[in-house]
Amino acid sequence: MNLFSRKSGQGKPLIILHGLFGSSDNWFSLAKVFAEHFTVFLIDQRNHGQSPHTDEFNYKLLTEDLNAFIEENNIEYPHIIGHSMGGKTAMNFAVKYPAKLDKLIVVDIAPKKYPVHHDHILDGLHDIDLNTLTSRNVADQLLSHHITEPVVRQFLLKNLARTSENKFEWRVNLHAIDEHIEEIGAGMQYEGQFTGPALFIKGKRSDYYSSGDEEAILKIFPSSKFITLNTGHWVQAEDPKAFAETVFNFLNGL
Repeated sequence: MNLFSRKSGQGKPLIILHGLFGSSDNWFSLAKVFAEHFTVFLIDQRNHGQSPHTDEFNYKLLTEDLNAFIEENNIEYPHIIGHSMGGKTAMNFAVKYPAKLDKLIVVDIAPKKYPVHHDHILDGLHDIDLNTLTSRNVADQLLSHHITEPVVRQFLLKNLARTSENKFEWRVNLHAIDEHIEEIGAGMQYEGQFTGPALFIKGKRSDYYSSGDEEAILKIFPSSKFITLNTGHWVQAEDPKAFAETVFNFLNGL
């Protein structure tokens, strides 16, 4: 799997993994901030962004994709940040390959099974007929029937791209997500521990955490620290300044 990536900066390697329906584009602004101190690798995970689309889609594959990327690019002992689905990928990688990374940062996701809750998003995206679509504004209007928050619609519509024939296409593999959505909500795929430094950042207004999650995290990641920021699920987008400061403090051992 030849993953699309963007590289910037210099210093110790820092890999960033986006969430479901996201891409490396979502992290572009923060990457500029982190690149002042690190060599930043923004990755499009399979079935997202400009990386290849496949029928198969699960965390074991995403974990092996990440391992292959690290080996192919000769990346040694990186820090890894993962948001939501990317956080699940990062956690699985840390447990399976604990000697291959330095510090782990997981953003607003826990190592547990989540019920399917993206139905309205998938319904909204499927309601957009790419064969007849004339503009992004029309796509936004259609999507608003399913998703009321403009910020969320804007995030999702970043996946809408122009083709060489000046038509539209999705850069996210909706078919694979449809077929494997329960697997994307799955818990950990590997047993074991990552005993290195780990930071779990959660949004105060997010519903991705519940009672007992921190205790479950500590069983797998016993050196974990926990920080809550005053945001919803998209922590890094809703308060990028506080997020960047939190990341720098942790990576610099403060």
